[in-house]
Amino acid sequence: MGKHEKLLAKVLQGTSDANISFAGLCRLLKVFGFGERIRGSHHIFTKDGVEEILNLQPKGSKAKPYQVKQVRNIILRYKLMLE
Repeated sequence: MGKHEKLLAKVLQGTSDANISFAGLCRLLKVFGFGERIRGSHHIFTKDGVEEILNLQPKGSKAKPYQVKQVRNIILRYKLMLE
């Protein structure tokens, strides 16, 4: 199991949303094919076929728990798979 699969499993498990690294979450979204645009501390992710726009900001080196939940909901809603 590679690092992307481990992080995906951790995100989907939902038991440690406050303990997900921001950089790792950004890398995971890029692996899923999301495009990233950066405006200050805001990292904005979009993808063709995904209606929602993800706007993520770091809290120190970690991702904010509610934003991890948003990412999890997008992955499950659109049945995204690692490429």
